Amino acid sequence: MTELYPLLMVPHFDHRPWGARDLAPLYDRHAEPGEEPIGEAWLTAAESRIANGPLAGATLGEICRRFGRQLVGDAAPDGDRFPLLIKFLFPREKLSVQVHPDDDAARRCGQSCGKTECWYVVDAEPGAQIGLGLRPGVSVAQLESAIAGNSAEGLLNWIDLTPGDMIFVDAGTVHTLGPGSVILETQQNSNTTYRLYDYGRPRALHLAEGLAAIKERTAAGKVLPRAALDGTVLISAPCFEVTRYHLEGDAQFAPGGADSGCAQVLVALNGAGVVQSPGASPVAMARGDAVVIPAAVGDFSIRPQWSVEFLRITLPLRAGLSPAERSDAASGL
Repeated sequence: MTELYPLLMVPHFDHRPWGARDLAPLYDRHAEPGEEPIGEAWLTAAESRIANGPLAGATLGEICRRFGRQLVGDAAPDGDRFPLLIKFLFPREKLSVQVHPDDDAARRCGQSCGKTECWYVVDAEPGAQIGLGLRPGVSVAQLESAIAGNSAEGLLNWIDLTPGDMIFVDAGTVHTLGPGSVILETQQNSNTTYRLYDYGRPRALHLAEGLAAIKERTAAGKVLPRAALDGTVLISAPCFEVTRYHLEGDAQFAPGGADSGCAQVLVALNGAGVVQSPGASPVAMARGDAVVIPAAVGDFSIRPQWSVEFLRITLPLRAGLSPAERSDAASGL
């Protein structure tokens, strides 16, 4: 019998110059006087700690190294590393204009994987936007010239955001996020970001690497949801699957996407519920909480406390595809 059980995660708050000073109502957390604003709440980072049970206080990275594929499952690319980094973003100013490498480009630089991501819009004020990809006909050379002339923003394709939107940010896509939204980001577990333009803020740029990583055309864009038997599939991409559920009664869930099982992450958006699995203590989750379901746990159930809305995030059956196959699959989003 495995020592693993559903793991309630403690958010790891990361300070960024473009972030928020107050994270209410999602979290009772604010930046102290003299502190930089809080830009991100990391839910499944290596340094994120476990809040419940015998493993309380340990980091997710430590648990991955200890339990390996019992935790992450056989679908994960690395047996001792959690495959997905999931976090909330709280932009109150524009993020830098940036790009992430794909798997091939990352491996040429000695990284384990690229960084394809998706953004679920939890909340958005009127006028909130994302800059996603280059406008039709714009070349990388034109972007490089615009960066030198401090006019890069004008070459991006700007998209209005609405709560409930799912945005696919394919690796190689130039992008930025404007102020006024709360985003739940799911990404390949990579920190490789090439900053192309930062509005004069005193942070390093990575022009040579970033310009080389840009793809003028990608599969990035809004993804239309589709109804499933018991939820709404927001995205099914080569690197991750995200499904939204709204429960007003008990529901049973099976192991995650791959045949041999893989880790799953539940992120509560509204309401509250209790996660139950055989032989483990119940785990309560409420808005902003994340619960990691290890691959070895198997079946589990969720009992809403009146009602609960949450995202279920996991790896797809196609997680083991080669980079070329992933590119072909992404084109079918």
